[in-house]
Amino acid sequence: MIVHLIDGTYELFRHFYGLRSFNKGKDKPFGAAVGVLHGVLQMIEEGATHVGVATDHVIESFRNDLWPEYKTGAGMERALVRQFHPLEQALASMGVVVWPMIELEADDALASAAHLAAADPRVLKVCIWTPDKDLAQCVREDRVVQIDRRAKAIRDANAVRKKFGVSPELIPDFLALVGDSADGYPGIAGIGKTGAAQLLNQYGPIEAFPEKLLAEKRERALLFKRLATLRTDAALFNDVEQLRWRGPTPAFAEWATKMAEPRLLDRANAAAAKVIQ
Repeated sequence: MIVHLIDGTYELFRHFYGLRSFNKGKDKPFGAAVGVLHGVLQMIEEGATHVGVATDHVIESFRNDLWPEYKTGAGMERALVRQFHPLEQALASMGVVVWPMIELEADDALASAAHLAAADPRVLKVCIWTPDKDLAQCVREDRVVQIDRRAKAIRDANAVRKKFGVSPELIPDFLALVGDSADGYPGIAGIGKTGAAQLLNQYGPIEAFPEKLLAEKRERALLFKRLATLRTDAALFNDVEQLRWRGPTPAFAEWATKMAEPRLLDRANAAAAKVIQ
């Protein structure tokens, strides 16, 4: 089986701002959520059998306690924020496994799910659907891959090395040194992408760097590495078969009506009929 893990937060953002490009700021209450639901259904129609979606139920996480400048929900469009919880409920009623994260982030859920799924010998491949560079650390040769829909790229371990200059296991160290503006930490001044890759390939992880190399910046680099390291210990499921899509629940009809998108129910029922056959 192939397991598909979807970054629901990214997909909601993508559809929201995609619609913004032509709706002149007149946002439909569920416009972006409807787009995500159609996208997941398309994957199922194209053969996906085991699917999980991770979302940031609450934008803040334990990382905000470690670094006050870490990303928050401040400044987010209210029309976007209001679609998170309906999306989670609609996905669940559509029969899709959803992980709404609170203390951890959606990225941690994706990392944990990939870790659990890859440990199952029945799983042939794990596909993580997100362009987020943090998730590159989860890639394992060609068994766990990252699918960047935006760049139209599928990244196995070789592709990660080509893009970042380091192996997937060193991505947290790489991000700690160069920083991640999207997540709100600056990295170490004076170290760029090329320099970071050279250092990591020469010495290994930051903990193995000679003491004098980072000097007084060492502790901060290790803090940033902690921010960049995704958790893989979230107990999201006991058996990968729990991710198998078996069709929508009776409650999905109500959501399709509430979202004024009857095509969702039609597509879900049609896909379910094929699954049953």
